[in-house]
Amino acid sequence: MKISELPAPEVARRIAAGHAVLVPMGSTETHGPAFPMGDYLLAEAIALRIAEAAGDVLVLPTLAFGGADFFRGVPGGVALSPATLTALVTDVLVALHEGGAKRILLLNGHGGNIPSIEEAQRRLRHGQGVVAPVLHLWKSAGGWQKELGGSPETLGHGGDPIGSVALHLRPDLCAPTAMKPRQPLPPFLGLPVSGFGTIRAAGVDFGVPIEGEEVAAGGVAAADSSGCRAEHGARIVARLVEAATAMLSAMKGAA
Repeated sequence: MKISELPAPEVARRIAAGHAVLVPMGSTETHGPAFPMGDYLLAEAIALRIAEAAGDVLVLPTLAFGGADFFRGVPGGVALSPATLTALVTDVLVALHEGGAKRILLLNGHGGNIPSIEEAQRRLRHGQGVVAPVLHLWKSAGGWQKELGGSPETLGHGGDPIGSVALHLRPDLCAPTAMKPRQPLPPFLGLPVSGFGTIRAAGVDFGVPIEGEEVAAGGVAAADSSGCRAEHGARIVARLVEAATAMLSAMKGAA
């Protein structure tokens, strides 16, 4: 299933036969003391499960560096500027289209990638007339937290959904003893921090340029990551695989 592990004639044969191409994306940034910096590893693992479920799918090597956001400057992390990431994703999509791929699906595992992906999608559609959908893994999974049995206390950066998914897919890279309640955040401009890039006054959120350590000290914004569970991660992955295979099937019908 991995394009990187197949000879070129076999890849060409499968693409000519209508196989879809998955483009997994993530980042290399902090997720706190309990979980690996390379969340792109989770995007790749999910992509492989989707390929197994769908059957007629190839998986591109994972894009490991994400767009710059609140966690730029983390030791060991690499963040790309929006212009660089937009150009990279655009070139990848155009190259796949030029190579004959009719169905291209992006699997995005980093919020900072979203603006660049959206711009690359528009360029591909306007330039080549091709629509390449994207599944934002954690943005989607966050909305299922209660439905799938996750705790509201674990939801947030350095916690769920990445925490439980990491415990499910890569427990060898996790440090469960480091999953702990978050320390209270100090006020910003004398007001409570209400989210990434927001503070609250009179019940209304105002956008401000907060840095990562000001909203997620040590890379953790979740109230209590100790509630992350591998079983919850398994339910999240199953739902993501189900959704992606449904999209691939719909794309086949529209091709």
